[in-house]
Parts: sequence; structure tokens; C-alpha cells
Amino acid sequence: MTQARLDLIDRRILTELQKDARVSNVQLAARVGLSPSPCLARVRRLEQEGYLKAYVALVSPEALGLSITVFIQVSLEMQHKEALRTFETRVTELPEVMECYLMTGDSDYLLRVVVPDMEALQSFIMQDLTEIPGVRNIRSSFALRQVSYKTELPLSAE
Repeated sequence: MTQARLDLIDRRILTELQKDARVSNVQLAARVGLSPSPCLARVRRLEQEGYLKAYVALVSPEALGLSITVFIQVSLEMQHKEALRTFETRVTELPEVMECYLMTGDSDYLLRVVVPDMEALQSFIMQDLTEIPGVRNIRSSFALRQVSYKTELPLSAE
């Protein structure tokens, strides 16, 4: 999949769907300047080619009482394939982990974790994270306030 395969209409479709995945095909077609049938065909092609991964609803963490966001840096004892695979398998099973990145620099992984309170965070760290084999060091930073949050990828309309 290469971005060069996307023409202006494909980019417009992706931009509109990132704004509102529930838009009807008729509305989408009007917004991007196509008739409904070719628009639907393009959307299906974008899905098949992997440009559209999923359609989701963005749920408010605050409305669910998940008011604490923590960024956790994790260092492993060793960085061999099996240790990385074990950590990645286990961490993806933890519902509190919203994002996990393999990093360069001082730590091996960066996690974004959401929890309702400090007790839940302590439980997560002590009962879940530290129990993963090979975890050597954990450092946490608390988000005081979310300044910016985007789900739309920057697509050039040109």
C-alpha cells in the first residue's frame, strides 16, 4: 500500500470519513463530488486495500470515570526477540493500555494507560505490569490536562 495510489477523490473520502464515519454514502458522495455508486465502490476499494482499518465510536473516558491518564515508560531486562514478544503479547491483553509503542532512547516501551483512580493505577502496576516477565524498570508520568487530541491523520488534499 503506497500513498501515491491515492488520488484527490480518495483523499477527500478518507478526510470525510475521519471526520464522521457514520456519514451516509449519499452524503459522502455529495461532499466529495461523486455520485453514490462510484463513491461506494471507492470506499470498498479503500477498505480492501487497507486504507480504512475500522469504523469506531470515540467514547469519552471522563464520562466513564476514567479520569487519570498515565504515560508509563517500561524498560526490559533484555531486548531479545522473545522478551519483546512476551511483553507485547501480555501488554496488549491489558484493557487499561490504550497505546503501546516500542521506543528508542532511555526506555524500551511507552504506554498510555487510563484508569479511574490511584488505587486502580497501583493495582495495574503491581498486579499486571510488574508481573510481566522481563520488566526491569517502570517510570510513570501523569497527564495533568489533555491539550490536544486528534484521530484524523493529516491528509494532503493535493
